[in-house]
Amino acid sequence: MLRPPPPGEGKRGEQGYLAYLLRQAQGATRLAMERSLAELGVTSPQFVVLTMLRAYPGLSGAELARVAMLTPQTVGVIIRNLERDGAIKKTPHPIHGRVLQWTVTRRGAALLDKCRRHAQAIERRLAAGLSANAQRLIRRWLARIAADL
Repeated sequence: MLRPPPPGEGKRGEQGYLAYLLRQAQGATRLAMERSLAELGVTSPQFVVLTMLRAYPGLSGAELARVAMLTPQTVGVIIRNLERDGAIKKTPHPIHGRVLQWTVTRRGAALLDKCRRHAQAIERRLAAGLSANAQRLIRRWLARIAADL
């Protein structure tokens, strides 16, 4: 029986399909992130929600689900837990009062800052050996894939 090679070799390396290689890289990155954030008692989806709320304060749960690429049900659970822990707070939408808008609290911002330090360590590993120009090209390429597909 032929055993598959380790990541980075054969079809799991430069000979591989782009979509598979993106999935493989995402899986490795997610696992590293989950392990690192676990030290803080935070999950990767919670980190994404906090990050998006800091970047775009006042998002509704539905909007959060879209930008975080999570299901509305998952975001609902995350919101409840983050609110319970005092990391986020809700306010009614000024026009559509039934819509709740979410923002990061001071406590949530402090937690997010700790998470960002962990994430930055992983991003340094991702970017190791890449020039600033190569990083820009990769970011542009990845953003274009997300926008075009």
